[in-house]
Amino acid sequence: MASQRSSNSTLRMWFQRLTAAVFLGGQVIVHLCRGRFNRRITIEQMASVGPDSLLIALVTAGFVGMVFTIQVAREFIYFGAGTAVGGVLGLSLTRELAPVLTAVVLAGRVGSAFAAEIGTMRVTEQIDALHILRTDPIDYLVLPRFLACCLMLPLLTILSLLTGMIGGLVIAASLYQIPQSVFINSVRSFLQYWDIISALIKSIVFGGLISIIGCSWGLTTSGGAKGVGQSTTTAVVTSLLAIFVANFFLSWVMFQGLGSALVG
Repeated sequence: MASQRSSNSTLRMWFQRLTAAVFLGGQVIVHLCRGRFNRRITIEQMASVGPDSLLIALVTAGFVGMVFTIQVAREFIYFGAGTAVGGVLGLSLTRELAPVLTAVVLAGRVGSAFAAEIGTMRVTEQIDALHILRTDPIDYLVLPRFLACCLMLPLLTILSLLTGMIGGLVIAASLYQIPQSVFINSVRSFLQYWDIISALIKSIVFGGLISIIGCSWGLTTSGGAKGVGQSTTTAVVTSLLAIFVANFFLSWVMFQGLGSALVG
């Protein structure tokens, strides 16, 4: 019974914090429309979100592209469709793998940092000090991080996409003797402008979710150092869940129905 009560209490608290995150998202949109944000802090956060996350995002994308090619190329060659390997890899990376995996990397690295930093400020009463100084925590803490994620994640996604394609090209050419020209022409035949645009749209949405959830969990932290650790862990898990759920609905809206990438 005690375990069940504890589980119910944890779930209730999670829904309360999720509701607070939704309200925080609305406040961020209102403040953004007013143009009220600290430009210096925004640039600092962009440097933290973008360049500092670049290496791990590129390494992840490169190996994902290589593994995907290994799994697909052999089967496609067996069925006489080796010329389609590049196009299939390009579609998979552009529509799903690059934006989702880059967002997952960012959630683990940046979302946890947001929750830990702001959570520490909350339990040490630095947030209260901002109120005393008549500084809005949303303008000073949340909005710069929101803008940094929404601006840098699309750039990281494009670089990850290119890295994944290069990794797939290397494997296709070295292990399966697929000419580079055939691979590249296949990518050009399959990919459309809308595929790139959809990846950018997904990245912006994912960046907003990561920043809002990380900051909201930090702002609602309580219980000292233990609470900071719990907020950090829960923020990452919630961000990952939000990314996967949002990806389903975005993919449903963007790519539902019948059709083919070859027809356009």
